[in-house]
Amino acid sequence: MGKVCPWWIGYFLLSPIRKLRQNPDKILSPYIEKGMKILDIGSGMGYFSLPMACMVGDKGKVICIDLQEKMLNKLKRRADKAGLNKTIETRLCPSESLGIEDLKDEIDFVLLFALVHEVPDIKILFTEVFETLKSRGKVLVSEPKGHVTDKELAETAAIAEEVGFEVIGQPNIKQSRSVLLQKK
Repeated sequence: MGKVCPWWIGYFLLSPIRKLRQNPDKILSPYIEKGMKILDIGSGMGYFSLPMACMVGDKGKVICIDLQEKMLNKLKRRADKAGLNKTIETRLCPSESLGIEDLKDEIDFVLLFALVHEVPDIKILFTEVFETLKSRGKVLVSEPKGHVTDKELAETAAIAEEVGFEVIGQPNIKQSRSVLLQKK
């Protein structure tokens, strides 16, 4: 597992040029509907969070979790500016847990984008995520090709299956290796 991405890299990740390769609407629209409750784990400054908040609408919720307070502060300012502060909730998580025990069986969809390779204990991550999901809830895991090999992604998927997920797809996302999971 690698180190956590420095907070200042978040500004580069918000670049409008990134949308040419990784458009949040194209990547996420197959999985997100109005009114859903979503977890964006490792949300950073909200590259995916704000588009997801638009997708879920006023009756939905996007709960954004990150280890770095500076990332979440920038995300809050961006959500306020976009008028999405009622749809987006931010949570600073402790390093040993996601702090999501209060969300048991409430979540429809979880995004783990360029995150799993940074987590020290993947099984704990998937166990906590599994507990939050409703039956048949989905998780999109997408890892950067430069950091994660096909073999490592397969190992990640195998750990998720041990926890109780099933692999239901392998979305094609540019510059990424991805797997779509569903709670059995």
